[in-house]
Amino acid sequence: MSELINNREYRQKLMKEVIRELHAGKTVDEVKEKFSKVIEGVPPSEIAAMEAQLVKEGLPIEEIQRLCNVHAEVFKGSIEEIHHPEEVPGHPIYIMREENRAIEEYIDNTLRKNIEKFRMDDSNDNINDLISDLNLLWDVDKHYSRKENLIFPYLEKYGITTPPQVMWGVDDEIRALIKEAKLMLMDYRGNKEEVIQKIEEMAHEIKEMIYKEEKILFPMALETLTEDEWVTVYRESDEIGYAIIEPEKDWELKRVRISLTEGGEISEKGNIKFETGFLTPEEISQILNTIPGDITFVDKNDIVKYYSQGKERIFARTKSVIGRSVQNCHPPASVHVVEKIVKDFKSGKKDHEDFWIKMGDKYVMIRYFAVRNKDGEYLGTLEFTQNIAPIKAIEGEKRLLSED
Repeated sequence: MSELINNREYRQKLMKEVIRELHAGKTVDEVKEKFSKVIEGVPPSEIAAMEAQLVKEGLPIEEIQRLCNVHAEVFKGSIEEIHHPEEVPGHPIYIMREENRAIEEYIDNTLRKNIEKFRMDDSNDNINDLISDLNLLWDVDKHYSRKENLIFPYLEKYGITTPPQVMWGVDDEIRALIKEAKLMLMDYRGNKEEVIQKIEEMAHEIKEMIYKEEKILFPMALETLTEDEWVTVYRESDEIGYAIIEPEKDWELKRVRISLTEGGEISEKGNIKFETGFLTPEEISQILNTIPGDITFVDKNDIVKYYSQGKERIFARTKSVIGRSVQNCHPPASVHVVEKIVKDFKSGKKDHEDFWIKMGDKYVMIRYFAVRNKDGEYLGTLEFTQNIAPIKAIEGEKRLLSED
C-alpha cells in the first residue's frame, strides 16, 4: 500500500511539474513527450488533487483556466476512465453525453457548412443562417448550467473544488464567445475574416469543453456522487432544461430507496436530508440563531416546541416554555388574540398575520405564519419577531463592502 501511495505522490509531483513548465513557456510537445509515460493511466481524481494543490501553493485559478486547453492536450490519450459513464438511458451523464454528440454533430454538419457559405458570400441570408446557428448553440448554456448548479455543488461538498471553478470559468468564456459572435453578425460591417475567426474559436472551445467533460468531469463525478445524489440531479434537471435534444426516456429508478427521497432522514454522517440539501443539527441550530430575529414554533397541538437564541432577542424566553401550551405563555389580556390567530390558521381562513409596535428606539414587527405540509394540513404556527427600525432607516444604495 505504501508503494502505491508513494507512486501516486511521485506521479502527482511530476504532473505538477508539467503544468509549471507550461506556465513557464514550454510548448505542449516538449512536455508531452517528456512526461507521456509517467502520466499514463492517471485517473481524473489525481488531476483534481493536483490542481487543488497548485491553487493551495499560490497559483491563481485564472492561470489554470487560461491554460486549461493546454493541460487537456497534455493529458489526451492518457486519462483512464476508471468508471465509465452510465449507459442507462435517462441517467444525467447519459443525457449529457447525448447532448455532446448532438452539439458536435451540429457544429460539424451544419455550422461549418454555413461558415463556408458565408466565406464565399456574406449575403444577408448567409448571415442570418449563422445567427440561427448561434441561437441554437446557445443551448449549451442549459447544458453548462446543469453541471454548474447540479453537479458542481456535490463535487465541492466532497472537497473537489478546483476543477469545478476552472471549468465554470471556461463555460463563461464560451458563453461570451457565442454572444460576441452573434453581435458581430447582427452588426456586420464587412469584417468577414474576423467574424469567421470568432465563430471558429467558439466552436473549438465548445469541442474542447466536451473533451474535458467526458475525460475528466464525468468520470470524476461518477466515482464521487452517490446514487441518491444522482437522483436529485436527475429530478432537478428538467427545471433548467436541455441542449438541442430532449431525453428520449426516463431514468429507471427501481434501485432507489423511497425513504431516501423524503425530508428528515438522518444520514450516516449525522446530516439531516431535506429536499434542497442537508444540514447537521448543529448547523440548523446556529443558522436559526443567526437569523436577525426571534423565531418561535408552536405545533399543531398548541404546544411550544422551539425558540431561537439569537444575540438580540426582543422578547424574553426561557426553556421553561418548552412543552407548555401557548395559551399559558401569554397574559390573559392577549390570550384571545393568540387563540384567534391559531383558530384561523387551523381552519385555513388565514395563512399569516402581522403586527408592529414601537418599543423605545425599536420598531418591532411581529409576524405569524401557518406552517403546513405539502397537502396543506396544519402543522403549527411560526412566530417571527424583528426590530425593523434599522431597515426603515435605509436610504439610497450601498454597493461597496463595509471596511470593518
